[in-house]
Amino acid sequence: MSRAIRWLMPHPLLTLILAVVWVLLQNDVTAGMVVFGIILGILIPWGTSIWWPDTPQGFRMGKMVSYSVIVIWDIIVANIQVAWIVLTVPNSKLKPEWIVVPLELKQPEAITMLAGTITLTPGTVSADLSDEGHSLLVHVLHTDDPDGARDEIKSRYERRLLEIFA
Repeated sequence: MSRAIRWLMPHPLLTLILAVVWVLLQNDVTAGMVVFGIILGILIPWGTSIWWPDTPQGFRMGKMVSYSVIVIWDIIVANIQVAWIVLTVPNSKLKPEWIVVPLELKQPEAITMLAGTITLTPGTVSADLSDEGHSLLVHVLHTDDPDGARDEIKSRYERRLLEIFA
């Protein structure tokens, strides 16, 4: 991509997504809305590009698609499990735990995706990242095996993120 186009549109895919979302939000496909959407799609990325981190190196989109499918499935299953826990387990028998997940991930984007995945999955919340970025503090709503919960996070999510951001 030429230097002038890169300066005008620092992130062409984001420009396209913003323009399409703008038109969809307006619920009216007219030439004016499309042009205004394109203008927003150019101005927003251009105006905010100084705060963007560098693009992650070695990102594997194919593995990201399979990771997304796994996360969506886990969210659906966890919703059912949490609903069952809420409806059937009395508060006195609930076993919440704080667990520390040591991280092999080093890239900030990968750590952010892991923390977001944990928080999106009902029954777990990522609460804190250590100062050095070596571990993540996670709260689990109900578990009999905190070590098993930690190992599942590492094997199910972190291992895949290591492959995606290799």
